[in-house]
Amino acid sequence: MPTTAAPSPDVKAYKSLSNDELRDRIQAVRDSLGERLLILGHHYQQDEVIELADLTGDSYKLSQLAAGSDDCRVIAFCGVHFMAETADILANRPEKLAERGGERVRVILPDMAAGCSMADMAAIDQIEDAWDQLSEVIDTERLIPVTYINSAASLKAFVGRHGGIVCTSSNARAAMEWAYERGDRVMFFPDQHLGRNTALGMDISDEQMPVWDPYAPDLGGSTEEQLQSSKVILWKGHCSVHQMFKAEHVAMFRKQHPGIKILVHPECPREVFELADESGSTGAIIQAVESAPAGTKWAIGTELHLVNRLKQDHPEQEIHFLSPVVCMCATMYRIDLAHLCWTLENYAAGNPLNVIAVDEETAKWSLVALERMLEVR
Repeated sequence: MPTTAAPSPDVKAYKSLSNDELRDRIQAVRDSLGERLLILGHHYQQDEVIELADLTGDSYKLSQLAAGSDDCRVIAFCGVHFMAETADILANRPEKLAERGGERVRVILPDMAAGCSMADMAAIDQIEDAWDQLSEVIDTERLIPVTYINSAASLKAFVGRHGGIVCTSSNARAAMEWAYERGDRVMFFPDQHLGRNTALGMDISDEQMPVWDPYAPDLGGSTEEQLQSSKVILWKGHCSVHQMFKAEHVAMFRKQHPGIKILVHPECPREVFELADESGSTGAIIQAVESAPAGTKWAIGTELHLVNRLKQDHPEQEIHFLSPVVCMCATMYRIDLAHLCWTLENYAAGNPLNVIAVDEETAKWSLVALERMLEVR
């Protein structure tokens, strides 16, 4: 046991502990488990969680790194639910299980309430219903589904079964090009902004991109003619953080800070994306700042914790958050040292909590779609 007392089955007992005490107790579990444990921290996590992470990155990079470890037997994923699902799928894919003699890597999500509002905007029954309706007006054999990695495993499995592909914000265009080699149109979900911004860069017009509203009474709110003339069918979903950035925020920063560069994530709305000087995935945003010369001025449109960390790490540059309104990933914020300590101590004591395990059939088809994604990176 890494602690002198049995761990509490209730996280409330950990809430009264100081961060210093929580760090010490987490470190005790790390010392106890050694290389069998990997703590993963997504870039949007709080600083105190990032400080304790073995690996940091975006969702797919973290899952890849964890899946590549030969010694790891438990992953504490400090992120959100769909990320932990992806880690479980990749860490326990058939060849990895064979190498470990069938032993599974357990994936733990410190707080089961850490979800993703965007992922929740596309449920599997809604996707299946949309597909059924579309089959009445277009040839779905020539419709290629593309799901953003920020989606539930059930959606990744749907994509795998229907000849589609998963994408990240860094390879969305490559994934869509892959899809057009195999079909006539793309169904892109759940983030309409990433889909639209990517397609516009491929000379696909707004008129060729109807938005499917799952709550509309018929055909997602579009006409048969609109769907039949479409190139991309977008899903009515968005990231609650990146949706907050506005064109007026860009104008304000340009006026107040002459020479400033606007750097945004492609999940931002079109009007912000098109006004930006640079755009890219979370990793690309970090790289842009790291490679910029001293004195560069930035207004960055992505999650607040990441922007603040970049500001702290690069005092030689002038870095601003591209909004006068605080907007952070509230579900990521649910992961704290108390929840991390609680789940780790219970795991070490033989009482694993919050284990994420994707069922075999869903994992099989999700892996198909994820492996297609790897081919086009």
